[in-house]
Amino acid sequence: MNPFTYQHAADTSAAIKMASSHAAAKYLGGGTNLVDLMRETVERPEVLVDVTGLPGVIGQRPNGPLMIGAAVKNTALATDMYVRSAFPMLSRAILTGASAQIRNMATVGGNILQRTRCRYFYDTAARCNKRDVQSGCDARDGFNRYHAILGASDSCVATHPSDMCVALAALDAMVHLDGPTGARAIPLLDLHRLPGDRPDIETELRANELITAIEIPPLPFAQRSTYRKVRDRASYAFALISVAAALDVDEKGTVRDVRLALGGVAHKPWRAFNAEAALKGRVANEENFRAAAETELAGAVALRDNQFKIELAKRTIVAVLGELKGREG
Repeated sequence: MNPFTYQHAADTSAAIKMASSHAAAKYLGGGTNLVDLMRETVERPEVLVDVTGLPGVIGQRPNGPLMIGAAVKNTALATDMYVRSAFPMLSRAILTGASAQIRNMATVGGNILQRTRCRYFYDTAARCNKRDVQSGCDARDGFNRYHAILGASDSCVATHPSDMCVALAALDAMVHLDGPTGARAIPLLDLHRLPGDRPDIETELRANELITAIEIPPLPFAQRSTYRKVRDRASYAFALISVAAALDVDEKGTVRDVRLALGGVAHKPWRAFNAEAALKGRVANEENFRAAAETELAGAVALRDNQFKIELAKRTIVAVLGELKGREG
């Protein structure tokens, strides 16, 4: 691990000022990803700005959005009673995401900005365009069971590792930011980038910007939502495929509205807009669920080791929607 200095920020403005004063500074939340990357010399910050002292509040606004401070711990968010009742997909996504010890340390802001767990990204002896632009991508012809089937490029086939972000993508969450140029908010769906020819640029964050809060707009039918994660072992494993879904069905059995997002399939949380459009106004049955899944995965491109993920994604979408439809009855 390279030498670095440590600074503790008392508030957001102090954190931004500290980070802006150094060319190679990083914000430190729970450190559950950043410290690993520093240990492997993938990340080499000269200064760590500790932002764990910033407000970590979960605020419920009557008939309005849910505001979540970026410093809120994952465990606190997953176990919050309002979150569990109003947005069960979010609670379930977080609880499948890591061990209890990691959830107790990890922050919401850090979870959103965690970097891929691609083994070639972590291995500094391997070629990785995310670490070293135009060096090549050893994952394409290497072990790629966990890699992307949607939105990938010749430069990068890595996937985004967060479970929480998949639920936030389905819920139309907004990310509140602050930085040297002032405060702003952007949709979570626009925060992460697809790799293109610059997989090293992972988000739309500006220099030294800091996530301050997450906003989730009201969505009444999200009370009937869930998150399913398919993985190689029962606990503490990254998703092969995951699905966050909420379903609203009228008294005639027709889909009024639906939210679908996928994890384990792309460089960013993947909102299944094509599947949503295919379902709205259609009868909520297995045949239409399968047709919607086929529509969403029509553009999927498999690698040598992950062809199975295309069919697995379709079957998981159908199973999750079927589960939610059953609850409607």
